[in-house]
Amino acid sequence: MRLGRIVTALGSAVALTGLGALPVTGVAAAAGHHPAGKISYGHKMAPAMATPLAYKFAGRAKGSQDVTFSCQQPNAAVACYTPQELATAYNVPSKLTGAGQTIVIIDAFGDPTVTQDAQVFDAAFGLPDLALNVIYPDGQPAFDPNNADEVNWSGEIALDVESAHAIAPAAQIDLVVAKSDQDTDIESAEEYVIRHNLGSVLSQSYGEAESCEDPALEAAEHRAYLRAARERMSVFASSGDDGAAQPSCDGSSFIKAVSTPASDPLVTAVGGTHLDATQPAGTYVSESAWNDEFGSSGGGLSSLYKRPLFQLGQPTHGTRGVPDVSYSGDVNGGLLVAWSQGDAANIGDIFIFGGTSAGSPQWAAITALADQAAHHRLGDLNPRLYAIAATPLRSYVFHDVTTGNNTVTVSDANGNPLTISGYDAAKGWDPVTGLGSPDVAHLIKVMG
Repeated sequence: MRLGRIVTALGSAVALTGLGALPVTGVAAAAGHHPAGKISYGHKMAPAMATPLAYKFAGRAKGSQDVTFSCQQPNAAVACYTPQELATAYNVPSKLTGAGQTIVIIDAFGDPTVTQDAQVFDAAFGLPDLALNVIYPDGQPAFDPNNADEVNWSGEIALDVESAHAIAPAAQIDLVVAKSDQDTDIESAEEYVIRHNLGSVLSQSYGEAESCEDPALEAAEHRAYLRAARERMSVFASSGDDGAAQPSCDGSSFIKAVSTPASDPLVTAVGGTHLDATQPAGTYVSESAWNDEFGSSGGGLSSLYKRPLFQLGQPTHGTRGVPDVSYSGDVNGGLLVAWSQGDAANIGDIFIFGGTSAGSPQWAAITALADQAAHHRLGDLNPRLYAIAATPLRSYVFHDVTTGNNTVTVSDANGNPLTISGYDAAKGWDPVTGLGSPDVAHLIKVMG
């Protein structure tokens, strides 16, 4: 999702205006409208943490629960949180662990040190051993440590796996690895997950602008999500880390767009916030829309899908609005993650990770806890989430994020500053932070 450096994040944004609905073939159209004429598709998904802006080195783990980092100090220039602090901030109930649940995560290329990194993570933060099952549905590719794209995906894998494990420590995680990040290979992995009904929840921390994916593949993905809904599988995707922008299809610049697969109405799209919590207790203080030198919450209005029924009454101008919900996504306030960049020589390295990549797997883990509490799968969450938000229970379940925006200045094809006007966070749903972030214990109680 992020393929270029954000030059600056603006302090103000335009009002919620602009994009109108483009014609599609229904609320949950299998394929969308694309302008007439020759189209250049990108054919490649990008991990939501696609540049070094998405993470910051914190230090090295020294052993079992005996390490602290400077970012944990109250006056740290770039703050960080442990799994326990994030769990406290979002009121994750300790009596639920995800036992008996399977969280499925799709990524690309692989990470040869994911197991060792998870062991470091568990030892450093006092978590139980991870039950990890790695699946290569189309064959295991050879990992190239000199390929920046593959190394970035290894970071995505470390973040996805460890952040889901942090919230649902007893859940099994099925890491399904596509042989590359080409659209066809990612879609093949999605088909495998849903055809084999691997788990109750699916997380996808990758995407591209809606106009960059071939409509035939978009249609195939939508059909797969329809099958997932019939199997009562909850599906999540990151909304992106470039604010109201997405990389252009050739990767040379940026365009105003939302990300697929997050924009599919059968997917719960997760945006990003800046979380302010106390150190070391982790007590929730406040949240604002994530928008700083590290990135900005993806969000906006779809050019592919009309407004789904669950968003009736929301200010989406007749289109599908993204995201649906949000979660801590700023590197400044990110989760501490063990990541050795796919190189055994680096085992023990700890990074602060941010991005909407963190939100998707953690929302998936929250849903695994809710499934455990309910003793059944909750399935497609969007209708339920918006129904809750339409009642007086809104403030009981959601932290309504009302400050900030996702207007960004990025680089155009010639390296010049290009401002992409975004949207303001506001009371209720908005195309920056969605309905807000969760009070997890309250959310599970209401959904159950």
